[in-house]
Amino acid sequence: MDLLIPQIAVAFLLTFARVGTLVMLLPAIGEQSLGARARLSFALLLTLVMFPATQATLPIGEGGPQLITLLISEIFVGLMLGMATRLIIGALQTAGTIIAQQIGLGFAMAVDPAMGGQQAAIGNFLSLLGITLIFATDLHHLAIAAIRNSYDLLPPGGLPSAGDAAALGVQAAARGFRLAIQISAPFLVFGILFNLGLGVLARLMPQMPVFFLGLPATILLGMVILFAVVGVMMGVFLEDIGDYLAEIAGL
Repeated sequence: MDLLIPQIAVAFLLTFARVGTLVMLLPAIGEQSLGARARLSFALLLTLVMFPATQATLPIGEGGPQLITLLISEIFVGLMLGMATRLIIGALQTAGTIIAQQIGLGFAMAVDPAMGGQQAAIGNFLSLLGITLIFATDLHHLAIAAIRNSYDLLPPGGLPSAGDAAALGVQAAARGFRLAIQISAPFLVFGILFNLGLGVLARLMPQMPVFFLGLPATILLGMVILFAVVGVMMGVFLEDIGDYLAEIAGL
């Protein structure tokens, strides 16, 4: 086996299996709007940079069946860590959907440039803004450091247990949902108070067309609140995603 496939090539392939999978899923770096060729080129370049540091951790002395198992485990580790991070990034899209429903723009749908499919337009706006701010605040450096540190957290050579993978997924989903509720909290309060006020107004003045007057007012006030608190919302998001990436990167 060693005569047919050089050990350096095997080690590079194993490194690319984890790094490439993570790059395709990490925030900012792995967005579909960047294009497959750009992401593949970046993954190959990042693998080349990290290869000297990761080569010593790879058990490449086994035979063919063991290398295939190792390759599958590296891909699985990349998928597990990448999907956990993607669940937290999805908090922006979830928060955008909640906000759109509260201010009467739930029908305004657009193509999500990051993940594809029809999503709320406000969710797309928050997602693109979050990706831009990740680059602007250099948080993508933490993402790259997290890729390197993943070899210390999960050394090559074996598949993580199903319990650990499930626990990581549940924790990431819970953290992402909690973050979405935190970001959209002002609009949840606004929706409750505004609809309560409309209900009282409808009882006091039954002849007034509350629905036709309330919907434009909801959109107008909701957009005013959105532009007023969007800075705070994105600050909460950047702090949370920064803390998560720092935990993985060991910083």
